[in-house]
Amino acid sequence: MLKQVTPLVLIAAVTACSSPVERRQANGGDEYTNVKVQSALIIPEGLNTPKYSNEYAIPKLNPKLDDKLVGNLLDIRPPLQVLPMAEGTHVEEGGDNIKIVVESLDNDTDLKLELYTVLKNYLASQSITVLSDDYDKGLLETDWIENQEVIDSSFWSSDEVYQLRQRYQFKVDVRPHGRSGHIAINLIEHEESFDGEQQDIILSGEDKRRYTIDMLNNAVAYMSVKRAQSIKAKRLRESLGIDVGIVKGAPASIEGEAAEESYWLAEAPYQRTWDRLRIVLPEMGFEIVDMDSNKGLYYINVNDDSGFWSSLWNEKKLPVEEGSYRLLLKEDESEKKTRIYLHNSEDKPLDNLVVEAIYDGFSELMQEDRKIR
Repeated sequence: MLKQVTPLVLIAAVTACSSPVERRQANGGDEYTNVKVQSALIIPEGLNTPKYSNEYAIPKLNPKLDDKLVGNLLDIRPPLQVLPMAEGTHVEEGGDNIKIVVESLDNDTDLKLELYTVLKNYLASQSITVLSDDYDKGLLETDWIENQEVIDSSFWSSDEVYQLRQRYQFKVDVRPHGRSGHIAINLIEHEESFDGEQQDIILSGEDKRRYTIDMLNNAVAYMSVKRAQSIKAKRLRESLGIDVGIVKGAPASIEGEAAEESYWLAEAPYQRTWDRLRIVLPEMGFEIVDMDSNKGLYYINVNDDSGFWSSLWNEKKLPVEEGSYRLLLKEDESEKKTRIYLHNSEDKPLDNLVVEAIYDGFSELMQEDRKIR
């Protein structure tokens, strides 16, 4: 078969490329593998044994290493490392498995679903078919991934192609508390062929490790991009203001019914409201002394160092006295809104007139959009 090529390509085509197998071998000969060990020098009786220098003594081989890996069998390529490039990832030292530990970045996000989705999207972006998908067990198994490389290109005949085919299995495992987990990878099938002929390749443990680390690093790099986008989107959401209304409580009735407590109603879920208050409260002159997210409690002190109250009330008497207070958050029945109650240090509701007097300034700060950095 006569191939049509440009003169420039023709010049390059006459030289053969090195195969993937040859690239792992040292350049030059391997005659040293045929060296014969000579017996020690025999000293005749009556003569003194000379002193030998240990300067060129070869240290004993670690018993865990394979002493057959010499010459062409020795892989000279530098080892690959698992790279925790994505936000919230790190490598767990000492484990035999090739895996990367992943921490949750957002309590509102299901970590297992996030990792599983990232892996599936990464495989789809590389046009890799998923052969087996078991979400409950956290297992993803790929179909054959094929890579071809032209080793020798001839002007007069077809190219000699080196083909690598592999299948991988990803495992996602998240701890019961849902805040951390890991992604592990395993090479389950491997085939190599040259010019259409199957190669009898037996992979060493280091070979498998190189392939799996390379695949895992590519997946983590993809995760890095997606997590960076997610973080930016979250910051943008958090920078947007939250509308806050007021629900006025009814005064005590003549029949002796207790007064109903006034409260502020934020048009946002609990967690977003909680995070927003951490920004707004100090700006209002409320010093956050302590907090308990599980109970929905902010322990605050009121002072006027910020000048907020003076600017709001035009040097008039402050609507609340300086001292200790509690801010209590509760999910509304709709679960998309949050109730905010203001209590004194003894956890008793403040007077409804005080809560209503603070409302205008409080709602203005809560509704204000912020610049993201």
